[in-house]
Formats: sequence, C-alpha cells, structure tokens
Amino acid sequence: MSDLSSEETEETEAYLGEYDGERDSEGERHGRGKAHLPNGDTYDGEYEHGFRSGQGTYTFSNGARYTGGYLQNKKHGRGIFFYPDGSKYEGEWVNDQRHGYGEYTYANGDTYTGEWFNHHRHGQGIYVYKETGSKYVGGWVNGNQEGEAELIHLNHRFKGKFVNGNPVGRGKYVFDIGCELHGEYIQSEQDKGEEEEEEEPSLLFAPKWKALEITKLTLWTPHGENPPSPREASLPSLHEASSEVFSPASVAGEEDEGSREEEETQDQEDQGEE
Repeated sequence: MSDLSSEETEETEAYLGEYDGERDSEGERHGRGKAHLPNGDTYDGEYEHGFRSGQGTYTFSNGARYTGGYLQNKKHGRGIFFYPDGSKYEGEWVNDQRHGYGEYTYANGDTYTGEWFNHHRHGQGIYVYKETGSKYVGGWVNGNQEGEAELIHLNHRFKGKFVNGNPVGRGKYVFDIGCELHGEYIQSEQDKGEEEEEEEPSLLFAPKWKALEITKLTLWTPHGENPPSPREASLPSLHEASSEVFSPASVAGEEDEGSREEEETQDQEDQGEE
C-alpha cells in the first residue's frame, strides 16, 4: 500500500491543458479556476501561485473523483475520494496519503473507521464485516490487525491479542449466556518449523485454540496476570463451550481479501496527480 495509484495521481498542470480562471501578477494560476488536462482529467477549485491549493474537485477520466483540500498539488486536509468500483474514503489526508482519521467503505460493504498512517490502517480502528455483522475493535499496524483487540460476533466475543491478523497467546471468549472460556492460542509445531525456513511467518496454518477454564463473567482482560480459578457447577462443560467457539482467525483473516486487493489497486491510483 505504499505506492500511490494511477486513479489518485493527478497530472501536473503548470504547462499542460486548458485553464479558465484567475491568475496572479506573474501570470500563474492563482485564485479560482478550472483546468482541462490532456489525459481527460479535470480540476475545478482553488489555486495558489500555480499549484492546486485550497478546496477543489479533481475528476479522473476513469470516473474516480476527489473533493477536498489541497496543498501544492497534493491532497491535504479533509477530503473524500470516490473510486470507480464504488468504494470510497472520507477523512484526513497529508501529502497525498490517507493519514489521520478516516472511514473507508469497501466495494463489498465492509467498513473501516479509525486511524491511518501513510496510507495504511494504523493505530486504533474498527473494521465491520458486512456479510456476517462481525466487528474487529482494536489495534492496527501497517494495515494488519495487531495488538489488543476484541472480535465481536452475534452471540459471543473474543478478547485477546493479535499479530499480523492472527490471535496469539492468552485470551478469552465471552458468551452471551453468561460465561467465559479462558485459554490461549498456540502455534503448532508444523507452523514453527515452516517459519524457521521462511523469511516471513507462514499464514497457511491458523494458530490453534487451547481451552483452559470456564468461569462466570469477570473483568479480566488480556493484560491481566491470571484468570480467576473457581469453577461453577452450573456452567457448561469445557467441551460444550469449546464446541461453540470458532477461531477469530477465520473472521479476522477475512478482512477480507477483496478489501485488501481494493486498497492495493487504489494505492496505485494515487500517483496520477503528479
């Protein structure tokens, strides 16, 4: 996601295209104006000494459109970008990058609302899966789910830690029926062996959940020392509760291939505005 994409890349206007608007004493575009570029793109907005600066709307020949702030030909400040596939980003920009706080709506209906850093989901954010209604609330690093988080499903939640989109270590499932299943996600020996052979961790095998104890609802969180120990006879058996649990990786990993591909494609669009 580091590369900007052709849809979001605008042409330099200094000596290109037709221009109708205000100019300064040096003859540079300055004030309000409209430009028609050789590639079919158009810009209607504010200029400052020859640069798009201020508020404006840039329409791409492929149907993409950006409306918002500019600073020296770069998207800067608040703005909204509409992509040809129906997805959109609305939020803060810095130096042509999604940076700050914003909401991305993907073509499949998924949404991410939260912090961005240099075009990546980074910091704290909420990803909502349109198809299932599940929701990931927590940390992100360079576009991946990472850090302490909560994965919320229809009738239960998982609280724990994630690394590169997968749950790791201690965590707990909280069920709406009034109990918690404490345990940990561990990596299989097969996974470990593969990781030693590869430069990057293998994503072919999801971590395995190891159930440890069932308790009543508590305030224990992933960074607590130990889960409470007393068991309640009225609570379901460990086997019964374990059978209800689905790996958070199955949903977190869904994040979703479509949305990741869309962002990667759209990042290639950002470079057209040079």
